[in-house]
Amino acid sequence: MSEEKQKLVYVLHDAGERAEKVLTGFAVANIGISMEHDVTIILFGEATRLAYKGYAETVHALERLPLNRLMGDFLANGGKILVCLPCTKSRKVDTSILIDGVEATTGTVVTDEFLEADQVIGW
Repeated sequence: MSEEKQKLVYVLHDAGERAEKVLTGFAVANIGISMEHDVTIILFGEATRLAYKGYAETVHALERLPLNRLMGDFLANGGKILVCLPCTKSRKVDTSILIDGVEATTGTVVTDEFLEADQVIGW
């Protein structure tokens, strides 16, 4: 396994109704951060709800850390969370309800993230 720092991009499409999947994705992304990789999570579609203030507190699964803790740790340790701006607009969500540290962004920025990544992982 390479010791070199890599840029990892995780793409999530699911929200709380698939809690175990979402929590596992954030847990693995946190492991990437702990291994000193550059990690970004991009939220599309229903996954944009994960970044709404108050929503992460509602996402739980057995034998998993709660989403609010996983997201807090991820952001505090240098992870980046991007939210699809057109996805929020189509849901009539104002970006002011996104948690601190989350950035709503466009397809151009997302494409740049993909092109710069060593690995893009769909979760």
